[in-house]
Amino acid sequence: MRPILLAATREPSAAKFTATNSSRIYAGAMGKGSQVDRLSNLPNDILLNIVDRLGIVDIARTSFLSKRWRQIPAMLSKIDIVVGSFKLGKDRSNATSDDVVRANSTTLEITRRMLENRPPSQYTIDLLSVQLFLGDDAISIGQTVANTMATQKVGSSEFTILTDKDGRKGCTYDDLVAYGRQLRSFVDACPVAFGGLTRLKLEHLTLAQPDFPEIFGICKRLEFLHLFNCDVEISSSLQVEHPQLSQLEIINCRFEGGVDLKWLPKLALLTFKGWLSQEDPFCVGHAPLLESVSISNIGLSYHKMLKLSEILGKATISDLHLNFRSEKIWVKPEGPKQLRQVFHSLKVVTLDHISEECDLAWTLFILQGAPFLKELCIQVWDNVREMIRDEEERKKHAFSEEKKDKGAEWEGLASDFKHHNLTVLRIYGFQAECKFFEFIRSVMEAAVDLEGIYLHNRVLCKTRNFMVPSSSKYPRTYKQKMSVRNKIYKGNCWMVGIHFPG
Repeated sequence: MRPILLAATREPSAAKFTATNSSRIYAGAMGKGSQVDRLSNLPNDILLNIVDRLGIVDIARTSFLSKRWRQIPAMLSKIDIVVGSFKLGKDRSNATSDDVVRANSTTLEITRRMLENRPPSQYTIDLLSVQLFLGDDAISIGQTVANTMATQKVGSSEFTILTDKDGRKGCTYDDLVAYGRQLRSFVDACPVAFGGLTRLKLEHLTLAQPDFPEIFGICKRLEFLHLFNCDVEISSSLQVEHPQLSQLEIINCRFEGGVDLKWLPKLALLTFKGWLSQEDPFCVGHAPLLESVSISNIGLSYHKMLKLSEILGKATISDLHLNFRSEKIWVKPEGPKQLRQVFHSLKVVTLDHISEECDLAWTLFILQGAPFLKELCIQVWDNVREMIRDEEERKKHAFSEEKKDKGAEWEGLASDFKHHNLTVLRIYGFQAECKFFEFIRSVMEAAVDLEGIYLHNRVLCKTRNFMVPSSSKYPRTYKQKMSVRNKIYKGNCWMVGIHFPG
């Protein structure tokens, strides 16, 4: 008994329970020649603790160990079925059509094994998450989930719907249209399953004009929606109306008419990354609870300068994140009168990947327009690993040839302007250069209650393992740091701490 009890209390990682370990644990607990099933005699909570650490395939296999073990998977409160469990992996770029068919077939088998044997209404499923491919087995998977929703108590439920071609395989327009039709057939065949979803992730789809609104109407419980590389036919706009949706992510989609967030009374989080349209990528209508907005884009030569007061409408946000990806600045500085509605409750602003060639004075329009701002965070960095440098390639993809902050000029803060709530200024990618000194002094002169300035070095990209270039002008020695402080203070007696985090 001791080794098994230790396994339960020391919480070993799931990696220790491989595809064959479920049967080995059982055989080891029986002992050589023993007829006593000591493992199966453990209390339910300990068995659940063990099974909960297995992958979904091994969880399903435990049901074959004995009658006692057959009951355990039916008690699980979290069921997470992903195609990665079936050796397809997250990278689908090398997957064949046969691989996809086998993965979906296994998904169907596991879904049925995990869900069809559960006793009705006895154990609540807190999370039911299924990742599947569009294809022949998708409808059968959806119907199994629908039957479970009809007989079980299900809290949060999620579909992640994949296509057999991802972006790296180069989906054609015909592919996207075909995937859109498959999705619509899937939804029409399984309205109960989609009607019970709280989370939905879609990718690589082009739908007919009425399809998105009709799908939103079917998914009545939907709280989270993720769209990646999606579009509607005839280059029209996407209108989003939903009574429950609280989080929306739109990534690299091609809605040429923009996205109209028309009526979303519970929307709290909005993420919008990448757009091709020459017009405003989105506009916010009725979204009274919207708190956090994150916008990211590579500004191309034809992209217009966005006015936050116009695209955010009557929303009143508290957290704003803008990522310029080391290219053209695409936000137009505005005065406090224009920003009063949108920025009145703004507390935190993060401006990411401002190109190193840009001036920083334009960013102060945010300070002037947000009277209750508490923290301003700026990252100045050219991500050379992701930037396109070749001139011909830049012309081909319509990158701007002008100075990257052209159009973002701003007259600056009035000499008598004072901000009474900003307490923290953070700069990532700080360099001992005049534009940084002047910017910091402008903030210090305006923010009367500023408590700390944190000057960080350029951010290291850990996943790509490259170092800060040797040309960096970040102060490292005590003498260099004191020199920077003196240049910033410029003889004034400011009681603001300047820090250089390691």
